Amino acid sequence: MKRASLMSGPALKAMILAAGRGTRARPLSLTAPKPMIPILGRPVLERLLEYLAAAGFADVVINTSYRAPEIEDAIRDGSPYGLSVGYSFEGHIDSQGRVIDVPLGSAGGMRRVQDHSGFFDSTFVVLCGDALIDVDLQDVVAEHRRRGALATLVAKRVPMDEVSSYGVVVAESSGKVVSFQEKPQPEDAKSNLVNTGIYVFEPRIFDFIPKDSTYDIGSQLFPDLVEAGESLFVSEREFRWVDLGSAKDYWSATQFLLTEGRDLARPAGREVRPGLFVGANVSVDLSKVRITGPVILGSSCRVADGATIVGPSVIGQGAVLAADVNLVRSIVCDRTRLWLAPIEDAIYTPSHLIMSSGAVIPSPSLSGVPLVGDRRASPHQTGQVRAFPASA
Repeated sequence: MKRASLMSGPALKAMILAAGRGTRARPLSLTAPKPMIPILGRPVLERLLEYLAAAGFADVVINTSYRAPEIEDAIRDGSPYGLSVGYSFEGHIDSQGRVIDVPLGSAGGMRRVQDHSGFFDSTFVVLCGDALIDVDLQDVVAEHRRRGALATLVAKRVPMDEVSSYGVVVAESSGKVVSFQEKPQPEDAKSNLVNTGIYVFEPRIFDFIPKDSTYDIGSQLFPDLVEAGESLFVSEREFRWVDLGSAKDYWSATQFLLTEGRDLARPAGREVRPGLFVGANVSVDLSKVRITGPVILGSSCRVADGATIVGPSVIGQGAVLAADVNLVRSIVCDRTRLWLAPIEDAIYTPSHLIMSSGAVIPSPSLSGVPLVGDRRASPHQTGQVRAFPASA
């Protein structure tokens, strides 16, 4: 996306919501905050920041809570992304020095930022930290201002049989929102227009958000605005919205991005031949493995001679694949040691097998022998004495 020219007035500011615990994304979110889970080799949050910079934003605040240091230590001041980035931590340090996350909800997190510094001094945008998008934010803001709206939510239409996965928006022909339905069954849905977690607000919105309270945008703030008769509008857009909210979504998003959406999230690494992207310090003899792209071999991974990888597939940073692996349309997460891959269309982590349906199998094994492990563990720690080839 080209950098858009800013409209008259103060430069637009944005907030990325990154304080949630990522419950729906478990077990992926057990070892990393959801915005830092790699997608095609790079964290979702990094890709969002680059998107905002390209859209003409300059200042961004990120609210953090769950595993906050991992976000703040990775992104720092935002300068590598062409932005100035600040943080708002929601939680405290207990008497043992542990970081305790206490998220305040999406709207409560906004209010905390405003009470701290008055950061939101003009029209501003709020995004969820677990989705990739390519909507024209400058055009959305221009529409918001033309309408004189207090708040605007970006929505798009989905097939009616998918509405039960989303928050449904019901609006007048003018675009003014009149009601919401939370994940209705298709036969009960009043609309197939769904909330995408992209919002535009005016600073007056803080008149409606209680101080020092846990308060949510979708389930509390917006219904309260409707009840008060305030100017809450929907901006219906046709754009790419790749939701990464759950482990199932993560697998589907990887398949889409590696095939149809590479301009939305370019694969990490160097393309050494069509459809094969290879990071630094990779151990692989391409003449002795069978790879059908699109495939990403993450930095410092190792693929043993004789292995087979069929794309769309991603081998994470530092992962190890044994000679008997036949991986098909799957993801091997960072630092995972994989001996066999008996399930196609899956995600393999150091401790779990996640099927494309979202079903999770802890400590997966075949004939009593574990299929996965952490490549950093010694054989004695994980009992890696097995009939499967251990050369990798």
